[in-house]
Amino acid sequence: MGRAFEFRKERKMKRWAGMAKTFTRIGREIALAVKSGGENPDYNPRLRIAVNNAKAANMPKTNVENAIKKASSKDAENFQEVIYEGYAAHGIAVLVETATDNPTRTVANVRMYFDRCKGALGTSDSVKFMFNRKSIFKVKAAGHNWEELELELIDAGLEEMKPEEDEVVLYADFKDFGTMQKALEDLKIEPTSAQVEWLPTTIKKLNDDEVDQVIKLIDRLEEDDDVLNVFHTMDMSE
Repeated sequence: MGRAFEFRKERKMKRWAGMAKTFTRIGREIALAVKSGGENPDYNPRLRIAVNNAKAANMPKTNVENAIKKASSKDAENFQEVIYEGYAAHGIAVLVETATDNPTRTVANVRMYFDRCKGALGTSDSVKFMFNRKSIFKVKAAGHNWEELELELIDAGLEEMKPEEDEVVLYADFKDFGTMQKALEDLKIEPTSAQVEWLPTTIKKLNDDEVDQVIKLIDRLEEDDDVLNVFHTMDMSE
């Protein structure tokens, strides 16, 4: 089993291990969502994503409600969404989604991580063209006729459907997140997760030593409180 595949499993566990840090990130996701689309999840697809993430992380309902209330108040922190782009070692493209109240601090930290891990922070749109932004829903496979559901969900923007262990992964354009979520709700299907992600259009295979060098950068980035998500073009398969 390759190092990249092992890292993929480790990262899923690690992502939810630091509960306090996870709640901080979700709180910032909620703040950005409320700022961009209001405090009502019924009319704000982005806020629904953040609330779903909170549920998946076992964030208490009162914490979620307080985060929405705080983000709606006059004293709300002014978080900005900033995406940084660059290259890790061995030509791996990296996208870093952040939520920050101090972009000067954040860009300095991100640049430092790239530099110390033999990468290079790039300019806006320097690597974004290597990714497509997609809505991704994971649904339990059991109990559904997926041939029939596929036809119904195509009208809601479904582009692709893939089986994954005991789940089915549904892909749509990021702009169709709200439409897809509403369609699943109408069908009384509750996703186990719902995300908007940057998916690489091409991936690059590395040997185990090279993978470790890239992982070092990803770990450094993900440990930063201002960083929400990190996406890259490294092949994560076996």
